[in-house]
Amino acid sequence: MIISVGSGRIIIRSIQMNMLEKGIGLRDTLIIGDGIRGRELKHWIDKFPQLGYKVLGFVSSNERKGSADAIGSISQLAQIVDKRNVSEVLIALEASEKDKLFDILRSVPQSKVHLKILPDTYEIVSGLARTNQLYGVPLIEVMPEIMSHGAKLAKRAIDIFVSLFILIMMLPLLLIIALLIRISSRGPVFYKQIRVGKNGAEFTMYKFRSMYKDAEEYGPEWAGEKDPRITWIGRIIRKIYLDEVPQMINVLNNEMSLVGPRPERPYFVEILKKDIPYYYKRIAIKPGITGWAQIKHKYDESLSDVKEKLKYDFYYIENMSLKLDFKIMINTILVILFMKGH
Repeated sequence: MIISVGSGRIIIRSIQMNMLEKGIGLRDTLIIGDGIRGRELKHWIDKFPQLGYKVLGFVSSNERKGSADAIGSISQLAQIVDKRNVSEVLIALEASEKDKLFDILRSVPQSKVHLKILPDTYEIVSGLARTNQLYGVPLIEVMPEIMSHGAKLAKRAIDIFVSLFILIMMLPLLLIIALLIRISSRGPVFYKQIRVGKNGAEFTMYKFRSMYKDAEEYGPEWAGEKDPRITWIGRIIRKIYLDEVPQMINVLNNEMSLVGPRPERPYFVEILKKDIPYYYKRIAIKPGITGWAQIKHKYDESLSDVKEKLKYDFYYIENMSLKLDFKIMINTILVILFMKGH
């Protein structure tokens, strides 16, 4: 049953995703708001057809001066929905247009369409907010405990068991890698680096050395895919993530988890804190060896890559669960097996 149900779901979901990517089964959608937020939302919908939306056009929030490609205004919304058989309405108002929300809610025939709102406070509370109901009144709980104490205990037990299992089972291979690193270039086998952990606590992270000694003598830099500082053995172990295996020691020391946002260096954390006001939320949980961002985005080569990965990190923070952890671990194994590492 486990194999049949699991395989069936994977097959059905794969078929659904393929059909959506080909434009089959997309839901006719309107975006209310033709400003920056509305166009950014359309960009992501166009980029990820798996979301299932087919944007028919924008509905301008400005009755007098809408954009050239707007197909109507809020006052015409009901007629547009009926005429075009719209099934989804996405509201992406600018911060200065929030007073128009009630006009939209009154105009949309909600029995015919699904209504979704893109909140302008998403970057502020993403991953740290949960909506509760008190006698029908919605309340936003800021910085809740996403995982229960039982789930956290189970996550820690899985971290310890899997880390010990991998270190013991891979010991012969790890010894061979250590020998090749020693032979291929001068310097220590392990690369030790200070990283920022949970709540900003710093710790020493261990990796197999994949670069030549003194590769960062002029200061911290991001490593590119064809970085000349990387040794030949380093390029191989990076490709299949074997350089990360010594971090199992950090997991056993309770400094890291198997799954979580990747820990960053203090130098870059300070830069990111200044550039991204809500970056501190990323270090509110224990960092991990692999994460949602690692299986969804390429290796960090610049500050823009880190910013892009933040969206995936916040998704993980917002949806932390043992189920999501297992999903990430399985996907990480597939990435390694199909040599998709960077």
